[in-house]
Amino acid sequence: MCGIVGIVSPEPVNQQIYDSLLLLQHRGQDSTGIATLDGDFFHMVKAKGQVREAYRTRDMRQLTGNVGLGHVRYATRGSAAQEEEAQPFYVGAPYGIILVHNGNLTNTRELTAELYNVDRRHLNTHSDTELLLNVLANELQAGITGLSLDEEQVFGAVARVHERVEGSYATIALIAGYGLLAFRDPFGIRPLVLGRRTSATGGDEWVVASESLVLESGGYEVVRDVDPGEAILITPDGKMTSRQCAKETKLVPCAFEYIYLARPDSVLSGIAVYDARLRLGDVLAEQIRKELPDAEIDVVMPIPDSARPSAMQVAQRLGIEYREGFFKNRYIGRTFIMPGQAVRKRSVRQKLNAMSVEFKGKNVLIVDDSIVRGTTSREIVEMARAAGAKSVIFASAAPPVVSPHVYGINMPSRNELIAHGRTAAEIAADLGADHLVYQTVEGMNRAILAGQTEVTELEESCFTGEYIAGNVDEEYLAWVEATQES
Repeated sequence: MCGIVGIVSPEPVNQQIYDSLLLLQHRGQDSTGIATLDGDFFHMVKAKGQVREAYRTRDMRQLTGNVGLGHVRYATRGSAAQEEEAQPFYVGAPYGIILVHNGNLTNTRELTAELYNVDRRHLNTHSDTELLLNVLANELQAGITGLSLDEEQVFGAVARVHERVEGSYATIALIAGYGLLAFRDPFGIRPLVLGRRTSATGGDEWVVASESLVLESGGYEVVRDVDPGEAILITPDGKMTSRQCAKETKLVPCAFEYIYLARPDSVLSGIAVYDARLRLGDVLAEQIRKELPDAEIDVVMPIPDSARPSAMQVAQRLGIEYREGFFKNRYIGRTFIMPGQAVRKRSVRQKLNAMSVEFKGKNVLIVDDSIVRGTTSREIVEMARAAGAKSVIFASAAPPVVSPHVYGINMPSRNELIAHGRTAAEIAADLGADHLVYQTVEGMNRAILAGQTEVTELEESCFTGEYIAGNVDEEYLAWVEATQES
């Protein structure tokens, strides 16, 4: 999970990109980078940490140009601790390309061997973004027939990238002298939205970003989502052309975007994230009533913030009082995207505090968006009991996470997943809860896809173990578990 943005404007874009990255900060806090294109020259600044602390006035002055892109990262491949693996990545030929990418490639071993043995390209990191950049650069180089580059050659190169690359990728690139290129994998697993507005000088300004909230905050009209397999080329003077570059496509967006990852004020693939979370609460309430018809529940409480819409609906549907029992410290990072289990566990009590006045002597139903490793959930149950809760029922708006997520979320090992190979009763005992209720996969699909015609299927491999992109088999999963750390 990363956040990306690209902007083409008649005006300097450095401040716009910075502001956009602040809005996408929830998608990654390990590192950040901005690159701009000024004529034929690139300028780039990248650093570890969050956006607000990474850039100085001198950096912004350096980032001149009317075309640019930005990135916020949390590591799913490579190392979060190595600054050289922060995006964007740059390659000098052909013409000069800078690229950012949200997602995760699943055939990195094959691509690494091809790039070295066939394409004769050197890789300096373990990042799959550097792999993707070099595949694109190689295909562009192979397709050049004259002195200059044209859109047919660019779209042809993207088509060959689709043929070579497997997995998930929403990508934005700058090509020196030619402008901005954006493209999305043939399944549209990771989001990418296109927007336009009229500049003060009357020209078109374009933006592509991971979430629609970036467009709305900047006063852009949401044109549409970038289609699966589609490539969009925008010249520095604002001319936009697009082309479907994949032979077979199907829109299958990641379910976790709607459950947890995206901000609630975003709309992805025509589905409002906030509305989806409300509906998840509606359906979860049905499951709670079915599994625990005689349960004594005094209050429903959310784990702030992403579980709040679902918890509100659970309380309404069950006719039980809704209360806010946990106070969130907003100046600590999200535990889910912090590298290392020990850091996650230590930060839970820094992030949340249970208010005894809301818990003492009550039978409490706690609603969270999902349960992944169980570390946070276990700490929360302990906090509720320490605050005086009489009993604790825990409910998850998402189904049990039973398999690794290989398309851009940091869930590499089955051994880390608390639900892998276990029943709800066993998990409840591990968490210290009196009862545990999970959303069903059917219920999740019914809630998120309600009334949809464009999206009929979700990428839900972490809940089902069924993978739609790449040759993800038992050997591959074993390799991921052996080589990638959480």
